Amino acid sequence: MNRRTFCRSLLAGGLALALPERGRAAEPAFPGIAAVDTHAHVFTRALALAGERRYAPDYDASIADYLAMLDRNGMARGVLIQPSFLGTDNGYMVSALRQAPERLRGIAVLAPEAEAGTMRALAEAGVVGLRLNLIGRPDPDFGTPVWQGHLARAKDLGWQIEVQAEARRLGRLLPPLIAAGVPVVVDHFGRIDPALGIADPGFAQLLGFGAGGGVWVKLSGAYRIGSGEAGRQTARAAAERLRASFGARRLLWGSDWPHTQFETQASPAEALRGLEAWVPDAAERRIILGDTPAKLFRFDR
Repeated sequence: MNRRTFCRSLLAGGLALALPERGRAAEPAFPGIAAVDTHAHVFTRALALAGERRYAPDYDASIADYLAMLDRNGMARGVLIQPSFLGTDNGYMVSALRQAPERLRGIAVLAPEAEAGTMRALAEAGVVGLRLNLIGRPDPDFGTPVWQGHLARAKDLGWQIEVQAEARRLGRLLPPLIAAGVPVVVDHFGRIDPALGIADPGFAQLLGFGAGGGVWVKLSGAYRIGSGEAGRQTARAAAERLRASFGARRLLWGSDWPHTQFETQASPAEALRGLEAWVPDAAERRIILGDTPAKLFRFDR
C-alpha cells in the first residue's frame, strides 16, 4: 500500500466510523461544552496549488470528511485554516464556511495588497482572521505602508492574525502585530526547535508575551516540535510553562487535521488525549476547548 492509498483509506475509514446510526444523533464527548477545534485544513487534489509551496498533498481532505471528523470526536465547531499550498485562493475554504455557517469559521491567507472589499466579503462568509505562515519565508516588513494598511483593515474587521514561524523569530515578529491592535494567535506551541526543546531561547521569548493581553497560543501539532517520547515530553513541559505564563484563557486547542506531512503519525483522538495530559484540570480544559475559542473566533455572534 503506497502513501496515497494509505491516506485515502485512513480518511475514508474515519468517515465511516463517524456516521451515527440512522436516526440517532451522535452523543457529545464533552457534555456541557461546545468544544471547538481551532486548527484544521480542507482541500482536494483538484484545486490549483500555489506556485511557491513546501508540500503538495496527494489525497483529499474534504469538507464532508472534516465535519465527520468533528462528529466522531465530539467537537461542536471547527476553525478552518487556509493551507499554505493553496496560496491566496481561499475559495474552497469559503465554500466550506457557507455549508456550515453556524459550525465553522475561517482564517484566510491574503496578500497585504488585498482590498477592503475583498476582506469584507470574506468576513461576511465567516472569515475571522488572517494567517501568516512564515515557515521558509522571510519576515514581513510590518512597518511599510502596505502592511500598515493591511493590518489596519484587519483591525477594522475585528480580525485576528495567526502566526506560524519558528520560535526564534517570534520575538521580532509579534511586537509590531501587537502594536497594530490586532489579537495575535501563535500556532503549534510556538514551533519550538525539536533539537532544543523548551530550552529554545525563542520559546522563552514567547513566554514573555504572557504578561500582556494580546497573544494566544495553540496547543496543537505537537509532532511538529518533536517526535516520539522526546517530543511528548517537550509538549508536556511546554504546555505547563504556557499555562503558567498565559493562563488557560489565552490557550487554544487544535486537531491540526489532517496532519499534513504527519498523516500516518497522528490523529485528532490522539491530540485530544494529549490535551488531557497537557492540561489535567477539567475546568481549564473547558476554558481552552469552549469559552476562549467561542469568543476569539466569534462563534458567540
